[in-house]
Amino acid sequence: MARQITDKAPAPPGPGLRPLDRYFRISERGSTLGREVRGGFATFFTMAYILVLNPIILGGAKDKFGEQLSGTQLATATALVAAVMTVLMGIGGNLPLALAAGLGLNAVVAFQIAPQMSWADAMGLVVLEGLIICALVATGLREAVMHAIPQPLKQAISVGIGLFIAFIGFIDAGFVSRIPGPTGSTPVQLGSDGRLTGWPVLVFCVGVLLTVALMARKAKGALLISIVVSTVLAIVINEIADIRPEAWGLTVPTLPDSVVDTPDFGLLGHFSLFGAFQQVGVVAIVLLIFTLILSDFFDTMGTVVGVSNEAGLLDAEGRVPGLGRVLLIDGAAAAFGGAASASSNTSYIESAAGVGEGARTGFASVVTGALFGLALFLTPLATVVPAQAAAPALIAVGFLLMSQVRSIDWERLDIAVPAFLTIALMPFSYSISNGIGAGFISYVVIKAVLGKAREVHWLLWGTAALFVVYFAIDPLERLLT
Repeated sequence: MARQITDKAPAPPGPGLRPLDRYFRISERGSTLGREVRGGFATFFTMAYILVLNPIILGGAKDKFGEQLSGTQLATATALVAAVMTVLMGIGGNLPLALAAGLGLNAVVAFQIAPQMSWADAMGLVVLEGLIICALVATGLREAVMHAIPQPLKQAISVGIGLFIAFIGFIDAGFVSRIPGPTGSTPVQLGSDGRLTGWPVLVFCVGVLLTVALMARKAKGALLISIVVSTVLAIVINEIADIRPEAWGLTVPTLPDSVVDTPDFGLLGHFSLFGAFQQVGVVAIVLLIFTLILSDFFDTMGTVVGVSNEAGLLDAEGRVPGLGRVLLIDGAAAAFGGAASASSNTSYIESAAGVGEGARTGFASVVTGALFGLALFLTPLATVVPAQAAAPALIAVGFLLMSQVRSIDWERLDIAVPAFLTIALMPFSYSISNGIGAGFISYVVIKAVLGKAREVHWLLWGTAALFVVYFAIDPLERLLT
C-alpha cells in the first residue's frame, strides 16, 4: 500500500507561483515550494558521488586498443547528462526522480564491453540499448520482458553485480591484488605481497570504516562525505609523506590549479552506432546489449515504484502516475548517456532522500538537475580524487546491491542453484555476462528436468539458447572452419 502523506496542509502559493504550482501539482500533492527545493538539494547531495565515481570507473578501464577516456571529460559528460535528463524527468514525468550514470551499468561498459572493442563502439551499444528500451516502452512490450525473467534471477543479477563492483573496488584500492606470473597458490592476495603496505591503502581502510560508520548512522550523503574526507586525507598524506606517484595509481591526490573551469565536452557525440558489429560477432553483441537492457530496465522499474510508493503517489492499484512517460524518459537517458560517453543513465534510488525531505513533485527534480548543471563548472575537483578515496563507495554500493540476496528462496533448488551461479560467476570469472548466462541456462535446464518447462517464458528459452552459443563459440568456430 502506498504511504499516505501526513504532513500539515501547506499554505496556498502566492499569485506569482500559481502557474508553477498548477503545472507540478505541488499543493495538490500536499507539498510546498520550499519542501521541493529542500528535496532537490537532498537528492543531489546523496547522489553527487557519481560525478567522482563514474570517471573513476570508466576512466580506469582500457578499451581493446589500450585507450582510456579523460577523467575531466568524463566528469563533464556525467554532469551534463544527469542535469539534462533529471530536468526532463521533472518536467515530463513530474516525479521527484533524478537520473545519472548507472552504477553497475558503467561497470558492464568499462570491464565487460570496452575490452572487446573501441570506446566509441562500446558507447554505440549503450545508445542502441537506450533506443531499444524506448521501443519496448512505445510498443507495450515491457510487460512481456518483465514477466519473462523470474524475480529471483533479477535479484541474483543485482547481487552478482554488487559483488563484482566490490571486487573491483578492493583491487583498484590495492587492498587486493593479482599475483603476478603464471604460478601461485591463489589467484589474488592481500595487498601487493600478501600484506597491507603503504599510505594509499591506509586511506582506503579509513574510507571504508568512515563509510560504514556514516551508513550505520544513516547520515545523508554518506558516500559523498566519505569520498570528500578520504580525498582530503589523501592530499595531506601525499604532501607530508614520501610517496611515489605511481603508488596512487591513475590519480595522484594533488590540488588543481583552479576549482572552476570551462566544461570540456570533448566526449559528446564520440560514439559509433554499429561499429561494434565489426569488432565482435553478432551473437556476442546481442548478449551484451541484452545485459545492459536487463540491468537498466528492471532496476528502473524497481526504483520508480519504490520512490513513488515512498512519496505516497501510487494509485489504489499500485500504479505509478504517468509511468509510460517516465520509462520513455529513462530510456532516452540511456541513449543520451551513451552519446555523451557517460554510460547508460538511469533512475536513482537515492531520489528517496529528496522524498524524505518532503519532495512530492517533479519540481524537486528540476532543482536537482540545476545543481548538476552547476557542477559542470566544477569538474577539476573530480580529477583530484584517487581510487583509494573513491573505492570505499564501490564497497558500499556492493553491500547495498548484495542486500537483495535475502529475497531469494534458497530452499528451492530450481531457484537457488541458478541464483548462486549467477552471483558467483560474475566476480569469479570477472564477467557479468558469464554470470547471467550461467543462471539462465541452469534455470531452464532444471525446470525442464523437473517437468516444468512450460513455466519458462519463451523469451527466456531463446536467451538461454543464445548464451549456449556464446559459451560454445570456440568449439563451434572450430567445427565450422
